[in-house]
Amino acid sequence: MSALRPGDITDEMIQAMDTAKRQGLQKDLRALAANIRADAEGRYDSAEPGWRSGVEWTLRWIENTAAQLAEGRP
Repeated sequence: MSALRPGDITDEMIQAMDTAKRQGLQKDLRALAANIRADAEGRYDSAEPGWRSGVEWTLRWIENTAAQLAEGRP
């Protein structure tokens, strides 16, 4: 097997790799949000004031970040 030379890696290859990384991170973020949501269920009633809004803000931030990755923005 021959070694890759700098000219062997095309812009399309770099773009495909970047897309794969973004999709993987997006999947991980959505799994994290699902885990947070599942752990928070049933805790809202007994939680301190502000806890629920903090969890909801965190979930929105995670989902917004994942959506931006799908659009190709950092």
